[in-house]
Formats: sequence, C-alpha cells, structure tokens
Amino acid sequence: MELADIAALATTLGDVARRRLGRSLSIREIDAGSCNGCELEIHALANAFYDLERFGLRFVASPRHADVLLVTGPVTRNMREALERTYNATPSPKWVVSVGDCAADGGCFAGSYAVVGGVSAVVPVDLHIAGCPPSPETLLKALVALIGHVSQGARAP
Repeated sequence: MELADIAALATTLGDVARRRLGRSLSIREIDAGSCNGCELEIHALANAFYDLERFGLRFVASPRHADVLLVTGPVTRNMREALERTYNATPSPKWVVSVGDCAADGGCFAGSYAVVGGVSAVVPVDLHIAGCPPSPETLLKALVALIGHVSQGARAP
C-alpha cells in the first residue's frame, strides 16, 4: 500500500468516526495472552508513519474512556477475569474487536490447560480481524467497517 493510500484510509476512518459517533474514536487495547505479534502491528498505528491521533483516533489507558476494546491473543485463565472486568468497566455503547487468529479460537494454543479459548468465549465480539498478525492496513479497514455497521444499529460483520 502506498503512503497516500494509507493516509486516505486513515482520513476516511477519522471522518466516519466523527460523523457516526459525533466525536473521536477511543481504543483500549487488551493483551489477553498473545505472543505480542498483533500488538506490534497495533502499536504501529500510533507511530509516525500511521499517526492515528491526527485523524481523531486514539488509544486510551482506561476502559472507562474507551469506545472499542481491541483484544489480542487467546484468553488465558489468568486473564479471563481481567477481560471480563475491563468489558464491564467500558461504558455503552461499546464494541469488542478480536485481533488475530488466536483471538478467534485460541489458535495454536487451543486446548491448552492455560487457555479458556477465543475472546468470544468470555465477552461478546462485534468484529474479528483475521491474520497472524493482521497488518496495520487491515486493522484500519476493519475499524472503518466496524464504525459503518454499528452506526446503522447492527452488529459488525
């Protein structure tokens, strides 16, 4: 993807968020037990190349300030309660996005004594972004799709 294409995609995401939500989109990232591959791609969204803050998209430290919970990894037994508490602390309307193949069904960790399963085994998921790990461009496209669907009152695809 060219730099201009990425900038256009991020601008579209920022415009859609402001138009549909009336404000910026706040994202809380949660690592529920991942290998950190997905986190590297998610954190790339905040670097100087993608710089989501300029489009009104921001990562927040508290679930009380979040619109979207971006969850990575299979949910481990140690993180189950933390994920549930984070979900319950996030004000409505809220959306949960599971990121990566492990977040879908546990991935290569499925069946382990330490893993509960995918994110949907613990909290309701509005959108799943496939990949191991998904690229920053894929993450941006998915967030645009999420905002478009939830603004129409439907669950995300």
